[in-house]
Amino acid sequence: MRRYRVGYSDAAQAQLLDLYRYVASEADPHVAYRFAQRIKAQCEKLGTFPLRGTPRDDLMPGLRTLSFERRVVIGYIVDDDAVWIVGVSYGGRDLAGAFEGGL
Repeated sequence: MRRYRVGYSDAAQAQLLDLYRYVASEADPHVAYRFAQRIKAQCEKLGTFPLRGTPRDDLMPGLRTLSFERRVVIGYIVDDDAVWIVGVSYGGRDLAGAFEGGL
């Protein structure tokens, strides 16, 4: 089975950090860390099954989204050898805004 490399855009990395800070302020840094690690683990799984998300060309050409734990939407693009995480949206935030930066 082919394995795709998984990479993160600068925007996606910043969104993950913002999400960590938000959860840490509302709950606990350990809870936030574990939550962020679960999100990253889910992103890494896309390297094995990259086409499992929902196509969202209406938001960005080639964009696919995957819901995670009913609160997070991961936006990503698949190319010839990699899956690029372009955004991580939390709690029903504006998806178009979360993924507009692309790569």
